[in-house]
Amino acid sequence: MATPNKDYYAELGVKKSASADEIRKAFRKLARKYHPDVNPGDKSAEEKFKALSEANDVLSDPKKRKIYDQVGFYSDNIDPATAEAYARGGGQPGQPGASGGFPGGFPGAAGGYQTYSGGTGNVDFGGFDFSDLFEGGRAGGRKTTASSSSSSGGGFRDIFSSIFSGGHPAAAEEGPEPGSDLEYQVNVPFWTAIRGGVMKLNIARRDVCGNCHGNGTIEAPGVCPQCHGKGTIEQTGGRMKFNVTCPRCHGTGKNVSTCPVCHGEGTVERTDPLEVRIKAGTRDGQRIRIAGKGNAGLRGGGVGDLYVIIRIGQHPLFRREGDDIYITVPVTAFEAALGSKIDVPTIDGRSTLKIPPGTQSGQKLRLREKGVPSATKEGARGDEIVEVQITVPMPRDEKTKELLRELAKLNPEDPRAELWGKV
Repeated sequence: MATPNKDYYAELGVKKSASADEIRKAFRKLARKYHPDVNPGDKSAEEKFKALSEANDVLSDPKKRKIYDQVGFYSDNIDPATAEAYARGGGQPGQPGASGGFPGGFPGAAGGYQTYSGGTGNVDFGGFDFSDLFEGGRAGGRKTTASSSSSSGGGFRDIFSSIFSGGHPAAAEEGPEPGSDLEYQVNVPFWTAIRGGVMKLNIARRDVCGNCHGNGTIEAPGVCPQCHGKGTIEQTGGRMKFNVTCPRCHGTGKNVSTCPVCHGEGTVERTDPLEVRIKAGTRDGQRIRIAGKGNAGLRGGGVGDLYVIIRIGQHPLFRREGDDIYITVPVTAFEAALGSKIDVPTIDGRSTLKIPPGTQSGQKLRLREKGVPSATKEGARGDEIVEVQITVPMPRDEKTKELLRELAKLNPEDPRAELWGKV
């Protein structure tokens, strides 16, 4: 529940456009400075800490923050749909903490106007005639019918019913909230991804606060000293009186205070060592899910999962695509022309490759099942693709040159003839 003329963004020293992470960091920094344990006996520091906790409670909750930004204040009794309708209807709360309100007014008993001050903004009812909004009322001497009541006043009555709880305590105690998932990108060596292995990681995650067991608050004996166990407190605005949810106990009526360890967040940061098993044949970009190793939930909510994203390192000779291995192998012009059998490297060691006669440079030859074992299909394996790169010998003496000239005479074909035919 907001207090009058309170600018939560200014309280935390952040801009209205601040992200959730910026708000969390600002609160933690100020909470450490003004915490009662750090300032024993300092009443001003204690009040400042309460104000910071109140601001963080609203701004760290996306739903509460949205209502606060739309209406200009926050109350647990404001329905999100009502706040949305109010904002669309032209409500201009202005800057947080400034006076804002619902259009129209409520004529008071003595000709004055009633004002609701339950929050950082004031809701002014001045100048609005309620007589034609409620069933049985009079408007120009005419009794309002059921149809006219629903068409002209139903929406405004809904606004009232959602803002004011009618004196009944709001059930503000929140239920379990599941923890978020984490993603970690891991660089895996080339051979570890092919043969399998274990990677040792240090995972930074949020764990349940051991002091408050994830509740964010600590309960002491007795009842809430502010509402005396009722869960609501009475506020007045002009000649109006109404009950609002107690900002200290959030409507529970219990004697609770913000946890000094987690500062109300319910979780604390910690780093856990973790061993991740890399299966043989794991591919680049593959996601490994590790259940229950994400961020802890709140108020008994489940723990999120950890997703490890694999990034495989490079090899100076082999190139991997899926389960296939690619390699470029030099072949002499004589071996390519006459055909031969050569030894080529594979991930298992040496293997014999047959070079067909007349093999051209750039031609790709396949070694079946010499690739990476599949991580998903038992017994399956990729191939090795060998790209031929023909090397031309350098003649070192006159006899070699003469033999090459003789060879050229025996093969007078122009290899560029086809090229010129396409020009």
